[in-house]
Amino acid sequence: MTLASAVPTSAPVASRGDIRALEAAGWPSDLPTSTYALLQASAARFGDQPAVSFFLETKSHRRPETLSYRDLLADVTRTANFFGSLGVEPNDVVALVLPNLIETHLCLWGGEAAGVVFPINPLMEAEAISALLRESGAKVVVTLAPFPGADLYDKVVAATASAQVVETIALVDLAPHVRGPKRWAARLAQARMRRRAAPVRKDLKVVDFGRELKRMKGTQLDSGRVIAAEETASIFGTGGTTGSPKVARRTHANEVANAWMSSRMIVSGLTPGSTFFAGLPLFHVNGAMVTGLSAFLLGTHVLIGTPQGFRGTGVIDRFWEIATHHGVTAFSGVPTLFSALLQRPVQGHDLSRLAFGICGAAPMSPELLDQFQRTTGVKVLEGYGLTEATCVAAVHALDGVQKIGSVGLPLPFQAVLIAHPDERGGVERLAGIDEVGAVLLAGPNVFQGYTDARHDRALWVEIAGERWLNTGDLGLVDADGFLWLKGRAKDLIIRGGHNIDPAMIEDAFFSHPAVELAAAIGRPDPHAGEVPVVYVQLKPGVAAGPDALAAHAEARIHERAARPKAVHLIEVMPLTAVGKVHKPTLRQIDAERLNGADAPAD
Repeated sequence: MTLASAVPTSAPVASRGDIRALEAAGWPSDLPTSTYALLQASAARFGDQPAVSFFLETKSHRRPETLSYRDLLADVTRTANFFGSLGVEPNDVVALVLPNLIETHLCLWGGEAAGVVFPINPLMEAEAISALLRESGAKVVVTLAPFPGADLYDKVVAATASAQVVETIALVDLAPHVRGPKRWAARLAQARMRRRAAPVRKDLKVVDFGRELKRMKGTQLDSGRVIAAEETASIFGTGGTTGSPKVARRTHANEVANAWMSSRMIVSGLTPGSTFFAGLPLFHVNGAMVTGLSAFLLGTHVLIGTPQGFRGTGVIDRFWEIATHHGVTAFSGVPTLFSALLQRPVQGHDLSRLAFGICGAAPMSPELLDQFQRTTGVKVLEGYGLTEATCVAAVHALDGVQKIGSVGLPLPFQAVLIAHPDERGGVERLAGIDEVGAVLLAGPNVFQGYTDARHDRALWVEIAGERWLNTGDLGLVDADGFLWLKGRAKDLIIRGGHNIDPAMIEDAFFSHPAVELAAAIGRPDPHAGEVPVVYVQLKPGVAAGPDALAAHAEARIHERAARPKAVHLIEVMPLTAVGKVHKPTLRQIDAERLNGADAPAD
């Protein structure tokens, strides 16, 4: 196999028949065995074509920094060699607490070439970051150097104080990304911030990422490592970006497989040289895989818009301008983004090259999808994914029929069963066409389990000697093979793409001395998909108002998206026969409240 031939050239997929034909031809024999080998293949194939660009501020989007595919591979190699110089070996974890930067991609793929990479949500508070560092046993943490408007340095230093496993902090400096005289002002502000910064642990090594990178070779891995497909590439937090740590292990084979599988569904739109706008966070699998590895496999140019992505100042307001100037072909987002973009006029912008947007993470209302497509002329491909499937499991094919309300077709080689599991880890029976049941997955993209094996309980289902992942979601498959989600067996709340563990919210309320029972549910929201609301039953003879309860809990909830939209008092919490809160009844009560029907008063 030559590196240049390692990128497959399969025909576009439009229907389940096309997928079956692709599967009948067999798994591609020349796919790279690791993410590093994939980047080697793309560098050989696409050379000096642009691979990734970045602009720090929206107002400077017309002058982005750019790396070619050849440069990207060289810098990823330097990054891997840098981590190796810090003692990182194949089973050691490199944690990333970074916003969206070119350096984040270097650390993602360089981290996987040297060891195991672990992206962490930079919006988390220090104690939550510390818990993840301890859970993963991270040896190295990469974060931002002190910089005006950024608090990551202080948070990570505080997190490492109680995470003794961390040996080195590598600091990425944003100042080189600042244009013109403002760079000197940023340097002066940095100097003042460094003088006031909290001291690090005495045994903790602190190094400058950019300075060290210049000292490394970019031609080959100093370690001489030949990465096996079955080796762990990354670990990603799941079960919510908040709550108790639940960390998923994925191999190089999982990631390369999912990049190829998902790329088949959109290959006609993302040809070499087309531009994919990256605005979702790179600590999330969608940002890393869809607007990352899958794009690099296809030779697509990835455009990173500000460190905060779509949350960056002016990005949404000027998105149509950005798309027009850069000839953006596609972007990936969540329902709240599509709703926000609809509020910005498209008149005067040439969107002829903007072919499609991918929507995931939360359900999108048919009304919003239809209005967006009619107003902008941009096709929306709804999809379904989860960290445990590496990223994408199903999506509408760009060249296929669109069934609004479904999440599209399962990817090539993504096996999907709708079943009724039993209590012994097997299946009572399989569901028929259009029958709702548990969504089970199998395929080369399905992850290896959690770092803490206790979380694996009830995760796997055995069918005829084959292991299937029980996603915890409910759905059906129609006669054309499209997957339709019908709710979640698990109670994860998804707010604007943020996965929120309701148990963490409930724990915050349970810590109040007046609370007898607390239950968090997701309330449907036309903009965010869902928002968390909490119902509280007080202890007998104790008084506490919703506002006081909310203030108490919010001080203990580390992520803003998890803070409840509303708190309601309920006289008697609906319970099952075994004493568990019956959330379906609670959701019905909440729906009646919203509809103005009689409901328990606060």
